Amino acid sequence: MKRRSFLKAVSVSAVAAHAAGCASAEKRAGLKRVPVVSKPDGGGDPRIRGPFPILSTPFEESGAVDFKTLAGEARFVEKCGCKGMIWPQSGDSCDLLSVDEKLAGMEAIARELENSEAVVAFGCQGRGFEDARACAEFVEKLASKYKIRAAVISRPPDDGKTEADLEKYYLGLEKTVSRPIIIQTGGGVMYRGPAPSVDLLLKLARRNPEVFGYIKEESGDSNSRMAREVAEKPVIHTVFSAWGSYQWLYQSRRLGSEGVITERPAYADLLAKIWELMENGDPRGELDAAFAKYLLMLNISQFVAGDLRGGHLYVLRKRGVFKNLVSREYGRKDGKPVIPDAPIVRGLKLSQAQVDEIETRFASLAPYLRV
Repeated sequence: MKRRSFLKAVSVSAVAAHAAGCASAEKRAGLKRVPVVSKPDGGGDPRIRGPFPILSTPFEESGAVDFKTLAGEARFVEKCGCKGMIWPQSGDSCDLLSVDEKLAGMEAIARELENSEAVVAFGCQGRGFEDARACAEFVEKLASKYKIRAAVISRPPDDGKTEADLEKYYLGLEKTVSRPIIIQTGGGVMYRGPAPSVDLLLKLARRNPEVFGYIKEESGDSNSRMAREVAEKPVIHTVFSAWGSYQWLYQSRRLGSEGVITERPAYADLLAKIWELMENGDPRGELDAAFAKYLLMLNISQFVAGDLRGGHLYVLRKRGVFKNLVSREYGRKDGKPVIPDAPIVRGLKLSQAQVDEIETRFASLAPYLRV
């Protein structure tokens, strides 16, 4: 037996023995391992799966987009071990940036990640199809100019009102790009139309399996839809968890999601670790503890306002990714969010008690940090 084969066999045996020992201990304690659904190959592009953090948009003190920091954030996520990332996609970056700002940010990321193995899914959407097409055409230019692994992600357009509108919209994107399109089933803050039905997603995937069949599932009944979508493999290639990633562990083990899309770049290395444990069967029983630590950080939003940014901006600054805690914000009218005519810029203010709590929680992540 060759040395490499021998070492691999020894390693496999050691892991198996450890797993057997853990199983025996669990049996004596009356515990049961969580059953994990099988995840058959969905075909498609094998790189479009795993944790794809949405990059948070960094701003200068003036409220201008900080493109240099955005590029550095993309590199940070790659170094943390995530195989993909997304920008612009969260509500504020979709609604509160101009098209020109989006295009400039896309190019900054493409330039930074040239020759990288990481997939960059660029957000192509807006108030209507013309916004989406402008971004999608630019993605094709970037893919020709830089050596990048580019994909597209798109939520329903703000002006979509019917399923027919959504089908027309996604078919228009198909004519514009020649690469995978991840369909986000939930609309943005300003969207009032329907989620694309599973039947529509299947119709698109059967029509063009090279482009469609990738889903970020975050509609209102995401769990029942996800179960059906996963059951439709290989017509559907990959179904990502979403909704802030709170249900990722459940959806991965019980429903078969194959990754997560969420604005949590501050914890990119922890996301990568959780994914690796999911992929290798969690032989040492570490997954629950790792995910619990992740939830501990997500819960920052309970004592610092701002679910996706808020106190997580402090973590990004602490880790040397961001320079400040500045955001653009929506306006309010009749109690509802609106897109303001001019940017509303505000810096996050934290009390010492809030800082101390974030620091204490972050310290518990030490075993998972890679950068």
